[in-house]
Amino acid sequence: MDLDRDRLRARLNDISRSLSRLEALRSMRCEDFLADEDSQDIARSRLLTAIEAALNICYHVVARRMHRVPEEYAQCFHLLREAGLIPSELAERLATMARFRNRLVHLYWDIDYGQVYEIRQKSLTDLEAFSEAVANWI
Repeated sequence: MDLDRDRLRARLNDISRSLSRLEALRSMRCEDFLADEDSQDIARSRLLTAIEAALNICYHVVARRMHRVPEEYAQCFHLLREAGLIPSELAERLATMARFRNRLVHLYWDIDYGQVYEIRQKSLTDLEAFSEAVANWI
């Protein structure tokens, strides 16, 4: 079954817009970020949006190309790796991000904003790399 290219482009746009907002916060020092609830809210929301968009893409591609349904969010990226669509290291980092997504959604009262800061500082390139890979599929 063919991929829905419009759907993929829309989710790539969601990732891109979220990464732009997160990038705008990147120059903040950790102490300033941890003292600014508005910046924390923006970072949490945009990180969640970007991860959700990546997962939406992942599930769509796995369903359409591999005719499978992952048992958990993190597994989806491993299935893309198995299909040779993304590198192993990227799949592992995205799987870790998918697990963090669960914390953002289900344990929102106990979010470690220091970890959000670290992800924002170091892991946004993983979402960019994923977006580039997806752009090559469509």
